[in-house]
Amino acid sequence: MGKYKYTAEFEIRASNKMLFPYMTNPAGLAQWFADKVNIDENKVFNFIWDNKPHYARLTAQRLNRYVKFEFLPDGDLNSNDPAYIEFKLDMNELTQSSFLKITDYSETDNEDDLKELWTHLVSNLRETVGG
Repeated sequence: MGKYKYTAEFEIRASNKMLFPYMTNPAGLAQWFADKVNIDENKVFNFIWDNKPHYARLTAQRLNRYVKFEFLPDGDLNSNDPAYIEFKLDMNELTQSSFLKITDYSETDNEDDLKELWTHLVSNLRETVGG
């Protein structure tokens, strides 16, 4: 099964500096993105959804601007095309709002499901940060 790239952008009334920890540290991510998030000594993130672990590495980061997590393949599979999630933050200086651009590259190819999922997750984030 091939992968599908879904991209969405959301306005959040909070600064990039305030939002960034919610995209990079386990406690912040667990408040809106996953049921639970752990990180091990090898800096592998374990995102838990519905009691199922999903392991990922933080492969790119730019302070207060950008984060990319690449998911590790299950079992012995060696994937040259890993699933990933990117969070990009842009600030509108005029409105003082941040825009969160999400790219979800995964095997989920139902755009309506992805739109509903990310709208719900970002709603959780807005509620958490008050934006």
